[in-house]
Amino acid sequence: MANADIIGMVAAVLTTLSFAPQALHVIRTDDTKAISLTMYVLFVTGLVCWEIYGLLIHSVPVIIANIVTIALALIILTQKIRHVLAERERVNP
Repeated sequence: MANADIIGMVAAVLTTLSFAPQALHVIRTDDTKAISLTMYVLFVTGLVCWEIYGLLIHSVPVIIANIVTIALALIILTQKIRHVLAERERVNP
């Protein structure tokens, strides 16, 4: 494995793991008040683009990191969307 691939894997692990605490917090507390819906929509869209890019260039670190990060970010985004819809329903029954 080339040095660039090793650095890529370390970067992928660190940046991907950085989302685990937020996802666990959302799962445990069901609290998404401080999370921006717009930011997470843009973020997940960007992750999907990175995933496509990783597939196109056949980069294992990029592919793996984005699959895992997309999964974690989708947990957060799904909960946030659920909360936004529930609040809209509460305000406008």
